[in-house]
Amino acid sequence: MFVIGTDTFLVAPPLLPTLTGAFGVSPDVSGWMVSAYALGYAVFALIAGPISDGRDRRRVLLAGLTGFIVMTALCGLAQGFWTMIFFRFLAGVSAAFVSPQIWASIPVLVKPEEVLRTMGFATAGLSIAQCAGIPLGSRLASGSWHLPFWAIAGLSVALWLLLARFFPPVPGRPGAGSGAKAVLDAYKAALGAGRLRWYLLGYLVFQTGTFEAFSFIGPWFAEDFGLDVASVGAAMAAVGAGNAVGSLLGSSLVARLGPYRSLPVGVLTMAALYCLVPLSPNLPVALTLLALVMTAGGCVFPVFMSILQSQTETARGTVSSLSNSAMYAGTTVGGAVGGVLLGNAPGFWGVAAFAVAAHLLSLGVYAAAGAFRRQGAGG
Repeated sequence: MFVIGTDTFLVAPPLLPTLTGAFGVSPDVSGWMVSAYALGYAVFALIAGPISDGRDRRRVLLAGLTGFIVMTALCGLAQGFWTMIFFRFLAGVSAAFVSPQIWASIPVLVKPEEVLRTMGFATAGLSIAQCAGIPLGSRLASGSWHLPFWAIAGLSVALWLLLARFFPPVPGRPGAGSGAKAVLDAYKAALGAGRLRWYLLGYLVFQTGTFEAFSFIGPWFAEDFGLDVASVGAAMAAVGAGNAVGSLLGSSLVARLGPYRSLPVGVLTMAALYCLVPLSPNLPVALTLLALVMTAGGCVFPVFMSILQSQTETARGTVSSLSNSAMYAGTTVGGAVGGVLLGNAPGFWGVAAFAVAAHLLSLGVYAAAGAFRRQGAGG
């Protein structure tokens, strides 16, 4: 998850200005070098999940990582803007066959009491990538823009060898097909019964608020506290570190409360802290509050994934794909809304208010679906 996450965050802040100049394109279209990866991931995750449910997840994982290695290395060899777009898109497609296998394999490979803790480790991989990807990309790109891609590809080769040696077989669902009908049947079965569709909606709303706020912390720092680009990167790394801490250390707290108690506690804590962030009198206070927000978020994210995965035993890859697509959809909507709010509301007030509203609405969706009534039965 660290390798996939680092590749996701690699291009945007550290490399995008350099690549824009290297390929001679305008800033208006350069963002497609970021979007191409996300688009390839989001679209093909919807296909990869149902397909993987009928196959050994180990084989799917290794095949996807092989494609990821090749395409990421080719990004470092791109000779122009459109070839970079093409290779980034295919790198995203390959990554879409990797990440869902991790989430779907955890409930199968570890004891029930260890699921949340192990999902916290996977979340920490993403969180560390989020706060380390920007400075890592910047340092490597100072020598050449080619180096970050080749470094990630080289690290992925070592990862492939480790997975081939240690990752066990995870058989798929017996009798599952592989054609278009099988994909449609998998989604029909997953979404046609139970609470899953409502839980996914609540997760989408939560992620919309989370990424809306996270995406515009940097611009707010630059606007209100006068930070330059390098200082914003360092500040964002400090904020992101809170997410990693929550992912690694929050599992013990979640284990004591249970997922259906810890979810509202964590989300309400994030909402309360977001109410305080716009009142920050200086940068250290803002950093502290946002780091605490991200720490709570690091505790909550594995809980969301655990609850979603617990809704099925036969279509976990499909559920992983749906949750990933919900996250990317939330990122897209949050990015569109956050820029308007930051530009038209004073300070961080508009951005924070939207995040609070989204988090409270997500809890409302889960409550309406009956999630928290499970406590009465010991859930």
